Amino acid sequence: MTDRTEAQGTGAEAAEAAGAKGPEELRRQIEQTRGQLGDTVEELAGKMDVKGRARARAADLRDKAGALTVQLRSTAAQAGHTVHDKAAEAGHKVHDTATHAGHGVHDRTLRAGHVAQGKASGAGHTLQRRAEHSVPWPARPVVQAAVRHPRPVLVIGAALAAVVVVSWRYPRK
Repeated sequence: MTDRTEAQGTGAEAAEAAGAKGPEELRRQIEQTRGQLGDTVEELAGKMDVKGRARARAADLRDKAGALTVQLRSTAAQAGHTVHDKAAEAGHKVHDTATHAGHGVHDRTLRAGHVAQGKASGAGHTLQRRAEHSVPWPARPVVQAAVRHPRPVLVIGAALAAVVVVSWRYPRK
């Protein structure tokens, strides 16, 4: 016997022991016993309804699976955002490092260019001084003036070149 049926049995025995004090009380006890018996039958029918319990269990499992799916999607989306943020941060670091390295290379290249330009300029000045000193004395002041003011020398040189070309092209007969 279940707990409930035991309780009903003891309730009926108690009513008999106490004795019904009239037909109305007996009817009331019968109605009470019928109600308890109906509840017990419903409870037993619910336990015997395997199909209904399986449907209820399946519905519960579907609800839990849906909730778990939502939770997993949320977790995956959050992980995706985290990975995206870390990748963007790494990209910025690489960009900053490359920019810094580029500036360093640019600065070293400029310094090397200035050093080379200085050496070339010094070599040019040295050659110019040597050339000026290797010119014989009467022509030296003219050469120094031409070095200081190259435009008139270039104009005179172009005019002489034109005279030479014309005389070569059209010789006198």
